[in-house]
Amino acid sequence: MLVNEIFYSLQGEGHFTGTPAVFVRLSGCNQRCPFCDTQHHQHEEMTEEDIVSRITPYPTRHVVITGGEPTLQLTASLTRLLHAAGFFIQIETNGSVRLPEGAEVDWITCSPKELPVVLDRIDELKVLYMYQDMTQYDTLHATEYRLQPLDTGDIEKNKSNLNDTINYILHNPKWKLSLQTHKILNVR
Repeated sequence: MLVNEIFYSLQGEGHFTGTPAVFVRLSGCNQRCPFCDTQHHQHEEMTEEDIVSRITPYPTRHVVITGGEPTLQLTASLTRLLHAAGFFIQIETNGSVRLPEGAEVDWITCSPKELPVVLDRIDELKVLYMYQDMTQYDTLHATEYRLQPLDTGDIEKNKSNLNDTINYILHNPKWKLSLQTHKILNVR
């Protein structure tokens, strides 16, 4: 597998905000979003056993498989190895690629950048908000719905977008606010 990085931190977004987690960021994506924080050209080739061995010493048993787009590399055998080592598996995906057959993931966070979403199950739908038409997500069914203001890199635009995100949620209470707390707290 092509691994961009592995690191230990707090989950900064969504349902598990504040949860200690080991992040396995896989390299490569089928979409090239201008706001993506992954350097796709940087990676280390690792076996599934190498990955499990690298993350096992951390004191948490919560692993977040992210990317890029992790479903391009995720395998059922990796999920079996992680579960055998006692890990709770969360995946962060754009939803454009199905999970491989037999892959057992405990929590699916889907943050679609383009439609359609082809997942059979979504635990948490996390939409990056920037004034778009939200009716396009009406057919997506999830256990939880999160709206996260898109970080544009511009302080004034971010303030405006945060206010618009809050206003949208207040008028559409099925959505809950998700903030990038790791950026607010300046932690990895």
